[in-house]
Amino acid sequence: MATATYKVLAQSAPSATTATTAYTVAASTQAVISTITVCNRAATSATYRIAIRPNAATLANEHYIAYDATVPANDTIALTIGVTCDAADVVTIYASTANLSFNLFGTEIA
Repeated sequence: MATATYKVLAQSAPSATTATTAYTVAASTQAVISTITVCNRAATSATYRIAIRPNAATLANEHYIAYDATVPANDTIALTIGVTCDAADVVTIYASTANLSFNLFGTEIA
């Protein structure tokens, strides 16, 4: 029988302008990412990108769920969207500045 574990799936403060793996679904596991937050720790606006790459596919235009979206200065954006992921799916993040923090919350099912 499958076991569901509710947890913080990932936390990352990536380098500026670098596509970074935030989370990879483990083998024999599925995940539901209920909420993704993007926190801007700076006094100026910034942009971010989030992509879901099925089976660790090479990053491509069709993978983006957010592209150059703006997060205002000293603010947080919460995306509550319920993304379903299979084993080996990858969440890739990108920030225009090193002052953004990403958090993924959800459930792993194994």
